[in-house]
Amino acid sequence: MKIAIIQMDIAFGNPEANFQLVQQRFKDAAATKPDTIIFPELWSTGYDLTRLDEIADHNGEKTITFISQLAKDYQVNVVAGSVAKSTSDGVTNTMLVINREGKLIKEYSKAHLFRLMSEEKYLIEGNADGLFQLDKEKCAGVICYDIRFPEWIRTHMLDGAKVLFVVAEWPRPRIDHWRALLISRAIENQCYVVACNRVGADPNNEFGGTSIIIGPWGQIIAEANQEEETILTGEIDFSEVDKVRKTIPIFSDRRTDLYKI
Repeated sequence: MKIAIIQMDIAFGNPEANFQLVQQRFKDAAATKPDTIIFPELWSTGYDLTRLDEIADHNGEKTITFISQLAKDYQVNVVAGSVAKSTSDGVTNTMLVINREGKLIKEYSKAHLFRLMSEEKYLIEGNADGLFQLDKEKCAGVICYDIRFPEWIRTHMLDGAKVLFVVAEWPRPRIDHWRALLISRAIENQCYVVACNRVGADPNNEFGGTSIIIGPWGQIIAEANQEEETILTGEIDFSEVDKVRKTIPIFSDRRTDLYKI
């Protein structure tokens, strides 16, 4: 599977500008002939949390229609970052996954809200897994802060996921954590990690890019820098996951009788 990651800046609190930007970046990414395109967390609004009641996408309808058309036009799978989705219960930070035919196949709402950026004041947490299939391969998707919870990632891998898609707005001061955590998640789960982070800044934060594709041995396949908008590409081979998991059989060697979780 060929991957194209859209590492982009985001216009703070301006969905119209961001939809226009994504349309152009999507065209640029599609020119690399990928199987799957991925872009960042909360790409339509940024972290303009105090205005989500005004600018969040009602039930994700506009975003789903927009991305579905792009997916059909270019015949490409899309891990469509995440968007602020307004519902009758509140606003969620929700990843949307759309296949080559333009069909919505997964919605995953961020399970772990990040208090250092006041997410819990404006968002409601999700309560379901991030499992889905692309081109008949089992995948998982999580959002930003989720990667600090290895038990949550392992839950998905125990269900057979071979690649972990991560979308984020990860701040630059902790970008070393981002990279170390992602490599760790790849090694300990013997899976691919495909992670898209934004660049640029908003009124309160500077973001650190470093979008990355990591193999199941923890090897770096492709990596972007911390500052520039770019289309990062790389290829993943799902059979490689099977080989690595057979070489060091950590899943069959687990001692669940000793673990508290």
